[in-house]
Amino acid sequence: MTDNDGAAKVSDLIKGIRVAMLTTTSTEGGLRSRPLATQDVDFDGDVYFIVERDSSAVADVTNHGAVNVAYVGDSTWVSLSGTARVLPDSPKLAELWNTFTDAWLHGGPDDPNNVLLHVQAESAEYWDAPGAKVVQLANLVRSKVTGKRVEGDSGTVSL
Repeated sequence: MTDNDGAAKVSDLIKGIRVAMLTTTSTEGGLRSRPLATQDVDFDGDVYFIVERDSSAVADVTNHGAVNVAYVGDSTWVSLSGTARVLPDSPKLAELWNTFTDAWLHGGPDDPNNVLLHVQAESAEYWDAPGAKVVQLANLVRSKVTGKRVEGDSGTVSL
């Protein structure tokens, strides 16, 4: 699989998964995860989140930029590893602001406390189980009866 094919595969897998878990290294040195809504659905290796300037996510990323972004769907799991940075005063913030964001953050895109968090993914790992939940259940039963492992699609992609 080429890097372009891999990026397209990851894009297809995370499309429609609105909320991701962003894991950062806290200012105290431990790992900290929090759910954030992905703002840009056209994945090309970049992921954007809108956060508050005074949030722990901004403090953590400012201190240590290495992050993980995890997506979980019905039968899909994607783990992105990369580097995050805060983009203050970015015109892209206004472009990405929507009613979903408005429900969680106050003041709109012009509020100086709202900033864009940009994650540039360097690699991705994915796991994709075959079929819908009924198919997954049938595969699980077949695995127990035959003793053969359920096969799915998985891979690692450099971005």
